[in-house]
Amino acid sequence: MKFDKKYIAGRFAGIVIGALIICVLIVWRAMYTATVEREYWQKVGQQTVSDTIVVKPARGNILSADGQLMASSLPDYKVYVDFMSGITQVDTVNSKGKRVRMFDYESDHVKEELAKKDSLWNKDMDVICAGLAEICPRYTAEQYRDHLLEGLHKHKRYWEVCPHVVLNYIQYHELIKLPVFNLKNRYKSGLCTEERNNRNKPFGSLAKRTLGEMYGAKDSARSGLELAYDSLLRGVPGKEHHKKVLSKYLSIIDQEPVDGYDLVSTLDVGMQDICESALREKLIELEASMGVVILMEVKTGDVKAIVNLMRYDDGNYYEARNYALASLMEPGSTFKTASIMVGIDDGYIKVSDWVDTGSGVCPMYGAMMKDHNWHRGGYGTIDVPHVLMYSSNVGVSKLIDKYYHNQPEKFVEGLRRIGIGAPLGLPFNGAADPRIRTPHKDIKGGYRMSDNWSATALPWMSIGYETQIPPISTVSFYNAIANGGKMVRPRFVKGIEKNGELVEAFPVEVIKKQICKPSTLKDMQTILQRVVCDKEGLGKKAGNPYFHVSGKTGTAQVSNGNGYKGGKNEHLVSFCGYYPSEDPKYTCIVAIRHSYYVASGGGQAGVVFSKIAQRVYSKNVTTNLKLAQDSTAMFVPDVKLSYNQTAESVLKALGIQGQDRAETPVIYNETAVPDVTGLGARDAVYELASRGLKVKTRGRGVVKRQSLAAGSQLVKGQTVMIELN
Repeated sequence: MKFDKKYIAGRFAGIVIGALIICVLIVWRAMYTATVEREYWQKVGQQTVSDTIVVKPARGNILSADGQLMASSLPDYKVYVDFMSGITQVDTVNSKGKRVRMFDYESDHVKEELAKKDSLWNKDMDVICAGLAEICPRYTAEQYRDHLLEGLHKHKRYWEVCPHVVLNYIQYHELIKLPVFNLKNRYKSGLCTEERNNRNKPFGSLAKRTLGEMYGAKDSARSGLELAYDSLLRGVPGKEHHKKVLSKYLSIIDQEPVDGYDLVSTLDVGMQDICESALREKLIELEASMGVVILMEVKTGDVKAIVNLMRYDDGNYYEARNYALASLMEPGSTFKTASIMVGIDDGYIKVSDWVDTGSGVCPMYGAMMKDHNWHRGGYGTIDVPHVLMYSSNVGVSKLIDKYYHNQPEKFVEGLRRIGIGAPLGLPFNGAADPRIRTPHKDIKGGYRMSDNWSATALPWMSIGYETQIPPISTVSFYNAIANGGKMVRPRFVKGIEKNGELVEAFPVEVIKKQICKPSTLKDMQTILQRVVCDKEGLGKKAGNPYFHVSGKTGTAQVSNGNGYKGGKNEHLVSFCGYYPSEDPKYTCIVAIRHSYYVASGGGQAGVVFSKIAQRVYSKNVTTNLKLAQDSTAMFVPDVKLSYNQTAESVLKALGIQGQDRAETPVIYNETAVPDVTGLGARDAVYELASRGLKVKTRGRGVVKRQSLAAGSQLVKGQTVMIELN
């Protein structure tokens, strides 16, 4: 065959021209898409491109000191239904000339799909609505029916299944068992779920403000331990993406989520309940506006209980704000302990010193300092211990003014030295530090009035006014006195756990190794014990007959915001102390704010302290059972003969010799139904099943009733129901 160059060249030229035309068309189409259709394809891209999905980890639990669950995460759900899910959308151009995807309700195909959707729902509508009414009885079945049919007929895309209702975990899993909702293809059912992380507190309001709150919808911490240790509780989110394989989307995990740590708090549920009950009872009696209790373990600084109750308009008391940590209060007479301690530690004041309090009224630089009993003639001349025992304003202010009037900065430095004015560095958001005013000298050597310092500042500061101290700082100071002078930082968390195993323990932190000289400490401990245990002490109502208590009462007038002379003021009564005096275990502060006509730190706050101390002390008391043993005592209980392997193993582990079966022969009637009342579930089931009976149980505990009477004729294969309680 002859080779035709002209023919080959023509074919080749045609191919090249065709390729060039295709290239030009591709470039033109790309330019058209990038310019004219740019906005449309950007919207399509946003709808179809699936970014990496964040997988939320499980938030850690907060546990009490003895392992009880105080806060845990349980999901709750808002459930919606898309009645247009699965209906075909078409591309069209709207009135503005833009391409959009929408439903063509006039299309025969869409009408057919809508008819199928209506049929799917109407087929089981009665069953669905009856189920919803049972799961969430807020609405009747008829109301659910009307509600769902409204959404179905209006072709709603995001219609609440249970209007204004958040379903819990159990309710949600019951809902998805109902017809339509149970379809594996959620695209067909249209079920949409918005899962939220709900924080559950099994003990209700106990220590609510300390545990903290969560923003449920945002799943973020708001306050308390939840916020302070959020980085540990939150965990680390994971990542996943969806990949289409054989017309199905698969979830592929790129990074597994790491669940949060469990927080082991120092709180004791029993002690918390004791403190809250005792405080609430007194608040109701006084119609008080607010009350605080902090119970602290002396050696470790562990906060075993913390209560913050505030009266609402409905007359009830709730945990509204963490007053114990965040409220700056004028401490009143509990501050006198710190004032006297500074004077003794600086060597100015001796326990054997005497001070003339006169008739209970003393002029102080143009103002009148008064004792609480000034109208009864005052205390006259008393020694230093009685100054605190009687809580004499005149006695304390005269002693402090005598030695520090010309050097008030030394007194303030002393307060910081002994720890009452030291910042505690707590991890809580909003926790307040003590505010103790510091005087500054001017060029002439006087004290600048610009610092709001005056001649009366020092005397009134010495008795607990013109100074703001949060209750947690006061109780930490008294705890240091109880702890041999060592001040430890209040501890709210002992450590973190993972899967029940301790990952990290948080150590006890020492703020000050010694707040004062050992001799000063010994003097103060003796005086504080006399405040309560001596019949003359104003704190005697805080004591009890079972152990010695040491502490100090406090009463302060609280301004209503218009000054102490304007309008009706309240009183802040308090008691802060520790027990037992000889070997202190716990330190506690009780503070109550009220407008009752009588204000008494010992008679009101001290009474609450006494109840708390006695109940907590008795909670830890154990008695040796052998002390009650006599010739008739029996410490090994009779074990009912049955499936007794468990009983035998327990007796063996305890080193107790049980009676041999052979010594007490029992005659079994194999043809009669046995009596299993009083047995546990395991023993009862064994006893009945071993004789060929089928057993059903109801409840838990020990058997109280059985459906087949004991001693009746036994028929193998019969079913017997046993009720346990």
